[in-house]
Amino acid sequence: MTVKPQRRRRLRRLTAGVATLAAAVGVLSAAMPAGAEGTDHAQGRTVDVQLLSFNDFHGNIEPPPGSSGEVSRQKPDGSTEKVAAGGAEYLATSLRKARKDNPYSVTAAAGDLVGASPLISGLFHDEPSIEAFNKMDLDVAGVGNHEFDEGRKELQRLQDGGCHPKDGCSEDGKVFKGADFPYLAANVTDEKTERPILKPYTVWKKKGVKIGFIGVTLEGTPDIVSEEGVKGLKFHDEIKTVDKYAKKLDKMGVKSIVALIHEGGLPEKPEYNYDCDSPGPGDGVSGPITDIAKGISPKVDALVTGHTHEAYACNIPDPSGNPRTVTSASSFGKLYTDTTLTYDRRSGDIVRTGVKSANHVVSRKQAKAKDMTSLIKHWGKLADPIADKPIGYISDDIPGRGAEKPESPLGDVIGDAQLEFMAPEDKGGAQLALMNPGGIRSDLVYKAAEDEGDGVVTYGEGFTVQPFTNMMTAIDLTGKQLVTALQQQVSGANEEQPKILQVSKGFSYTLDMTKSGKDRVVTDSVKLDGKALDPDKTYRVAMNEFLAGGGDGFAVFKDGKDKLVGKSDLEALEAYFGEHSSKSDPLEPPKADRIKVVEK
Repeated sequence: MTVKPQRRRRLRRLTAGVATLAAAVGVLSAAMPAGAEGTDHAQGRTVDVQLLSFNDFHGNIEPPPGSSGEVSRQKPDGSTEKVAAGGAEYLATSLRKARKDNPYSVTAAAGDLVGASPLISGLFHDEPSIEAFNKMDLDVAGVGNHEFDEGRKELQRLQDGGCHPKDGCSEDGKVFKGADFPYLAANVTDEKTERPILKPYTVWKKKGVKIGFIGVTLEGTPDIVSEEGVKGLKFHDEIKTVDKYAKKLDKMGVKSIVALIHEGGLPEKPEYNYDCDSPGPGDGVSGPITDIAKGISPKVDALVTGHTHEAYACNIPDPSGNPRTVTSASSFGKLYTDTTLTYDRRSGDIVRTGVKSANHVVSRKQAKAKDMTSLIKHWGKLADPIADKPIGYISDDIPGRGAEKPESPLGDVIGDAQLEFMAPEDKGGAQLALMNPGGIRSDLVYKAAEDEGDGVVTYGEGFTVQPFTNMMTAIDLTGKQLVTALQQQVSGANEEQPKILQVSKGFSYTLDMTKSGKDRVVTDSVKLDGKALDPDKTYRVAMNEFLAGGGDGFAVFKDGKDKLVGKSDLEALEAYFGEHSSKSDPLEPPKADRIKVVEK
């Protein structure tokens, strides 16, 4: 039945009158607890606040290539499909569409917005990405481990602005202005002052609504960042830190609190729309974030997480046993999370039963945000002279980040490149090379990204694969220490999430994943050039400085002797392509058969 305009106005006046009368006599306020069914939204007691969030963008202002730019989706019939997604042009459009008609909308991010970035952003110390986030109206972000790649002072510069201390201003006559949004680092303190190096929290306010945000990175950040990047800093327990500042916010009268935590979980299925609350709340996700979520104070109403580059939107019970939303939006701007927080104006708290959350694809079929297109063209023009230079040729895709097995074809290429680069006696005399899998940030894709031609590997693409400018090293390790390193891939800090080192040609062994911990490494299978490894013999091993410093939980590498430092890992890759590929004879993808894996 159609209601005429006059009738609707009379109904609104009547409803308003009833609500006013009820409030005056205190009937409804006494009868209905916060969040109880029947709360009258016409009273204005509750308001829905839209929380949009994302994580692990890693400077991907351009759409990420290959498998790095895809998400997996479960269709209604139960089958799955891959969907192209990501890039600043589409993320900006998605966020702006989502905000439309939502007067109470706040956008937050959970770390690793920058670092390990493609050349268009990384070449300029990620200033382009910060500019993009400013234009997207990002309200607040927590730090991640990659925010420390270039050290504390550089992170402070990203916040405050100014030209780079060594490279100067990225553009003549233009000074970088820094982030419009606060970066939060509650659990990162100065060793001497013991104070947080950045703001630990911030309070978002709008028309009487107040929501506090606390930002922390994983306590283990020093294990996955170079020593220089975390020099003079201490990283504290995530639960204790969040609880400390949640209590402080509560005393300030801020009852609604969201924690931005750069630590994550592992859903049982890769599809972004997988129901991780089946069979029960949070049952479909595991990993470090589950214990953190179960331990953080009930004062915190929602957790936005990251680091694992996975997608989930679950309800993990807090210490009181009440459901609490825990989300992550994959990586590279491929997804964003839309969470509805029902805010009770009287208590100032979130009505937990009113919280709803879901991940959404940042589709590339939608219109591009024009300001992001202009930003990409601007920075791209500055980067093109370096980015477009061909460094090699490939005959097919060479998967790295997108490989389905622990040993990747691109990992083999990088291992071989590093061995060849460091093998000459005057450059280290290396006999084998090892590469951390997390340092391989993308795939090499055969299909041309621009107009360089199919099969051409450009400097920009090489930079995207290895963006850290890690210096190569050669160190002495005994056979026993090498076996210990292999065991550290699958035990200790890496037991739950193994980090399988990529190896150079001639090095081989077997991993038995039916076993647990260090027993997964079949020690008598470890061979170099067909000969069993001698535990007492000294071997010369090439690796990047990050690994040589014990990064990623490989503490044994810190005991290496006679360290020699060479040129960068990207120079090693560039030299290898120059030697082993040409337009008429492109490099073929390796078989990736050096590590035999016995599956469960």
